Amino acid sequence: MWNAFLVNGALLDLAPARVMRARSVALQRQLAAHDWLLRRKSDGRYLACAAIREGHVGWTWLLRADAKWRLEADALARQAMQLPRRASGRAPAYRGASRVPGRQREACQPTHTIGSQYTLRTGLERVPEPSLLAFGGMDRYGRPLWLDASAAVAWARLHTAAARDNVALEPISGFRSRDYQVGIFRRKLARGQSLDEILTVNAAPGFSEHHSGRALDIGTPGDAPAEASFEGTSAFEWLTINAQRFGFAMSYPRGNPHGIAYEPWHWMWHPSRSLRC
Repeated sequence: MWNAFLVNGALLDLAPARVMRARSVALQRQLAAHDWLLRRKSDGRYLACAAIREGHVGWTWLLRADAKWRLEADALARQAMQLPRRASGRAPAYRGASRVPGRQREACQPTHTIGSQYTLRTGLERVPEPSLLAFGGMDRYGRPLWLDASAAVAWARLHTAAARDNVALEPISGFRSRDYQVGIFRRKLARGQSLDEILTVNAAPGFSEHHSGRALDIGTPGDAPAEASFEGTSAFEWLTINAQRFGFAMSYPRGNPHGIAYEPWHWMWHPSRSLRC
């Protein structure tokens, strides 16, 4: 299903309606009649459905839209019109980051409370978001998994190879926008965690590998998501032996220089490493 893509904008994103989950029967009917679903990145709210026919876009707005939203929505729809209509069996070639001027700079900046010394202290680089992401299947929770197109191909090969060895790998999450990362910080701060505590578990907004679409949190049935207990599973053992053949590496081992807690579930695809099997 490589003809399914998420078009990633500054404030909004546009995703194929057929892979999105409806929150109600009424919305399910809306999705069934449309090609695309428009969302607000800051909170994931569904804003509009779009039907694209013969180069024309028909919007059905679910929430009242201001001019700024409509302008970006039309720009995203124009990008969607250029995408392949039929599955080709492989992801299209894709290189580059967001083409939205200004947004790339904003997405790469840490929150003002973190400070300008974050890169020097952690060694983590700023990560721009891609403007296009490929569908990589569904995650553990039935949500679409969005990845860099080449990373999606590598993940499919990794997942298939593990299954052949009777090892079940489940994606927990893939691409996460800077806005989503900001939301994680806000929720944890609201629960009483300090910023320093959060930064030992989550990279600062703008610095997460998940922004690239090349990072995956991986789990296995019966094990809690994003917990150190994953280290004791056969899935983790298989990954430590085989993941590098598919270009994946664990980003945060014990004692990593970034100050991030041990994350045996977090794996990153590196484009410089090719499949050798």
